Amino acid sequence: MRAMILAAGFGTRLLPYTNSTPKPLFTIAGRPVLDTTIGKLVDAGCRQIAVNTHHLHDKIVSFVDSQSYPIPITIRHEPEILGTGGGIKNMADVWTDQPFMVINSDIVTDIDLKRVYQYHLAHQYPATLVLHDVERFNTVTVSRDGFVRAFLSPAELSGNAAAGALAFTGIQVLDPVILRYIPDTGFYSSIDAFRKMISEGKKIRALTVQGHYWQDIGTPDSYRLAVFDQMAPEAFRRAHPACRVDAIDRKTIAGDGSDRRWYRLTAGNSSLVMADHGIRQAEGTQEVDAFVAIGRHLKSAGIRVPEIFMHDTFAGLVFMEDLGDQSLQGAVRDANGSETDILNLYQPVIQQLVEMSIGGAAGFKSSWTWQTAAYDRQLILEKECRYFVEAFLQTYLGLPVDFETLAEEFDRLAGLALRDALQGFMHRDMQSRNIMVKDGAFYFIDFQGGRIGPLQYDLASLLIDPYVNLPEAVRSRLLADCIQHLASNRNIDPQRFRRGFPYCCLTRNLQMLGAFGYLSRAKGKTYFEEYIPTAIGTLRNTLVGSLGREFPELKTVVDRCSIQETGK
Repeated sequence: MRAMILAAGFGTRLLPYTNSTPKPLFTIAGRPVLDTTIGKLVDAGCRQIAVNTHHLHDKIVSFVDSQSYPIPITIRHEPEILGTGGGIKNMADVWTDQPFMVINSDIVTDIDLKRVYQYHLAHQYPATLVLHDVERFNTVTVSRDGFVRAFLSPAELSGNAAAGALAFTGIQVLDPVILRYIPDTGFYSSIDAFRKMISEGKKIRALTVQGHYWQDIGTPDSYRLAVFDQMAPEAFRRAHPACRVDAIDRKTIAGDGSDRRWYRLTAGNSSLVMADHGIRQAEGTQEVDAFVAIGRHLKSAGIRVPEIFMHDTFAGLVFMEDLGDQSLQGAVRDANGSETDILNLYQPVIQQLVEMSIGGAAGFKSSWTWQTAAYDRQLILEKECRYFVEAFLQTYLGLPVDFETLAEEFDRLAGLALRDALQGFMHRDMQSRNIMVKDGAFYFIDFQGGRIGPLQYDLASLLIDPYVNLPEAVRSRLLADCIQHLASNRNIDPQRFRRGFPYCCLTRNLQMLGAFGYLSRAKGKTYFEEYIPTAIGTLRNTLVGSLGREFPELKTVVDRCSIQETGK
């Protein structure tokens, strides 16, 4: 058997995702659909495969060249798209006098290709089209004795002519005689060739299939569905081997400040959580890449994070352990203000934070990081200080404060935040909503912003967290506890650690307010507004005394924020 994979489309319906990745290289469980199709053809006994290309031709060539397929793969570029018929005719030199299979590159199916080919060999007709019943695609009418009668036009579909019609699966087997019905040059549809054959009395056999899986990936929604259908059952099998996956229920759960969407998947008595980061739109490291790489690294280091069972970083789907719905924020709320209970909650978290800083730094690769490789001066100035000015002061509060007015103080702040940094793995969003409580144990989530940076920053994030607004006495006690725990694990200078801590409190506070402003205004997530007064109050209190004298311009601006916020 020889076969052709039709892969020369633009993927227009999949824009903007096809701007940098051709549709045949969209992945499911990390494997390009083109590769899966080639593998199925090889398993069916194919001896040679032809692939036509157009959009992002070089990427398809590079991928195929990087593989070690056991049969020859002929790739032919079409500078101008030739259509399904024209593409087949353009490969005329590949075909012998034997029937060949043609399959679309944008379908995911478990239809038995070997059986299809054998079915064709068992009859005398020049073409076999594999059909099935999918209402939205039903355009092919079939006679009672199993032959294709007609291909309906859009006008015909609007009436009753489509009653009883079937859909083309994108799989067909053709005798070389079809080449006579296709012009030597130019665009031509194979459907027109079939119509011409039928008009001349040639019969086209319909092989109607049932009980199979089939999904096209021609739109973002259908691609996502195909990825989910293929990966979710396998994720359950890996996470819960005894689970019987007959049906999977998917329910949306509350998300966070990012654009990701979160779901709880349930099969029987077992559950998983799925994060949808969205289909990849750009090359280079993205949020989903960092989430998977850092999550697996932390897990291997013995840090309590959710186990990742499956992922596809192009589709953006990650299937992971379900840690339930109880966060540290909720646990603090349940403590009803008891400082003893709050300390009992936070002290083991502080211990785990230290262990993550030390253990997570060992073997950490900066190539895993998203946006920036490390917590450095540039990140502080752009992602925290400028973020505060532009997203919070200017956009949220409407204050006419220019970044340059504060640039000198921001530059000094960045230097001081780094000067006494105790470097380790830094989570960078270490707050109560990102700490889950399951069976009495604490787990860190949302670690995709992780990088090497100051432990003081993560500690500051935890202690000035506006979602819980810890009392000052509790903050002071937990700072001391952290230093004590560090001293038993590392040779540190407690005074130096304390000296760097308030500067990290400042940079984190600026970042938080920038995020609240951005999420409230740009993203319409106004529920973050309720935490703004607490964050401003913390920032104002931090700038009391010596820090206020170090940063007088910033203190003045923050005082204006307090007034402005009070009047909102």
